[in-house]
Amino acid sequence: MLDPITLTVLQNRLQQVCEEMDIILDRAAFSPIISEGQDRASAIFTADRGHLVAQGASGMPIHIGAMQFAAGTIANKAAEFEPGDIYIINDPYLGGTHLMDVKLIAPVFIGGRLFCLLGSSGHWPDIGGSVPGGFVTRAIEVQQEGLRLSGIRIYKKGEIDPDLLSLIMGNVRVPDQRLGDLKAQVASIRAGQQAIERVVSEYGRETVLQGIDQLLTQSAKLMRQRISEIKPGTYRFEDALDNDGIDNRPLWIRLALTVQAGRLILDFSRSSGFCRGPLNSVISATTAAVFVALKHIYPDIPTNAGCFEPLQIIAPDDTFLNAGYPRPTSGCAAEVSQRVVDVVFGAMSKAIPEKLHGAPFGTSINVAIGGHDPESDRRYIFYFYSGGGAGGWPGGDGISNACTTVGLAKTPPIEVCEQQTPVLFEEYALRPNSSGAGQWRGGLGIQYRMKLLRGESKLSMLGDRATRQPFGVSGGKGAATTQIRLKLKGKRYNPPLLTKDEGIDFVAGDSIEVRTPGGGGFGSPRKRLRELVDMDLARGYLSAAAARAAYGSPSSPNKKAPKGKAIVKRVGKRDARSGSARRKA
Repeated sequence: MLDPITLTVLQNRLQQVCEEMDIILDRAAFSPIISEGQDRASAIFTADRGHLVAQGASGMPIHIGAMQFAAGTIANKAAEFEPGDIYIINDPYLGGTHLMDVKLIAPVFIGGRLFCLLGSSGHWPDIGGSVPGGFVTRAIEVQQEGLRLSGIRIYKKGEIDPDLLSLIMGNVRVPDQRLGDLKAQVASIRAGQQAIERVVSEYGRETVLQGIDQLLTQSAKLMRQRISEIKPGTYRFEDALDNDGIDNRPLWIRLALTVQAGRLILDFSRSSGFCRGPLNSVISATTAAVFVALKHIYPDIPTNAGCFEPLQIIAPDDTFLNAGYPRPTSGCAAEVSQRVVDVVFGAMSKAIPEKLHGAPFGTSINVAIGGHDPESDRRYIFYFYSGGGAGGWPGGDGISNACTTVGLAKTPPIEVCEQQTPVLFEEYALRPNSSGAGQWRGGLGIQYRMKLLRGESKLSMLGDRATRQPFGVSGGKGAATTQIRLKLKGKRYNPPLLTKDEGIDFVAGDSIEVRTPGGGGFGSPRKRLRELVDMDLARGYLSAAAARAAYGSPSSPNKKAPKGKAIVKRVGKRDARSGSARRKA
């Protein structure tokens, strides 16, 4: 058994390998969603079963959880592995999420013997399919969503397969950007291989493998200890997605969480059945979402396969949380996974309320625009998501404009978006009156308005939380819901299913306005300190009417307090001829 110092050093060295891979991918990727938004992840897996060993600290959690399933699929091909091989996979039913999350898995050989697997996952802004961006909200089968890659060897002995590359690039929009993203992931994998070789050369093969076994065992032990601190029993919670993009009825996620001695059983058996639209979730995405939720609650436990060992997840294959071929899944990673996290939070808030918080905003509001820019004479894919409010927690308000629970990805910088595509953000601001009231209120959502400057395009969107608020806990109140409005050729257009629509004709001068939810509150609003209410009024987070409704009459009325105006505002007017922008705050 390794001593604690050596084990800690090895743990950090392996994590550093993944972080170096993330940095290289960020710097080399062509798509802003990866290079700026960091919608990606890197990880090390065991060679025999594809179990997670280490990940980068800023890697997208939902990518890593699902990528373990993909690594397991590739591990089954070990008999054909050769040095220099790299496999490409995005198949939802073999360890993927939605088709846009493209994973590369590579075996690492050291001294002629297989040592481990390395994985790199990145969100490609387009993977083909019937609409630009891949969010096909009315898809009824996976073929409509894009190109499906089921773990094919794209590099053989270090050389790319030109026929397979031609097939992939021939089925995606803007292939030069997709090729750039692919090569960035390959560069990341190659750098990771070299870094692993350095670690093994310093400590020796057997020492590193022994350390990996101890790290997995240690994480499992720590998770069992945390579970043993929860009062045994069954805790139930349910929440729903608005609709599936086709049928306007809710999709219910119903959880019975049973706490036993050192073990958690999460039973989703009473959840809704399959849906026609793309809000089905595959088991890898559902399981990954459970992992993410528990890591939020227990962030101190090292992230590897060991910390998920004491969990049993029951999601029957007749529910929409365990979909099989050919059911569409484009909404599972960005939307369904967040609601799974919310439901786990809700159940755990009944078991250990002192460790939980109000529900986060719970939706990415994925907006994709694809078209032709007449000024640059180039096709483009614009993909954008935004933040919202995190839940209030015991001792503090929720973060405003936070990232989603399932990812650490940042909102892509709007200046970069404007530079690369013919769009203009006329406003990007915090959304007043959007937080859930409580002793500790939730964070604020955001609101933005964006218009197309030139040419013609198709716009698609996939979001949620338009009909059901992010919930409060321990007496806290729910937050504002999602609102989306469009102006098309001067006329207002409201999506029939509120947050889901596809293939909308979007031409120069058209605009879209999005308002994201805040976070749910924690504790009774009547317990909130008056000076905190006054501070929110002065900052414009609350209008006077909203403050009275949530907290009663302010103790020190301020007639000059802003009446619900956005407080971080960005307005721009663009000279269409020169492309320059003038900003004023």
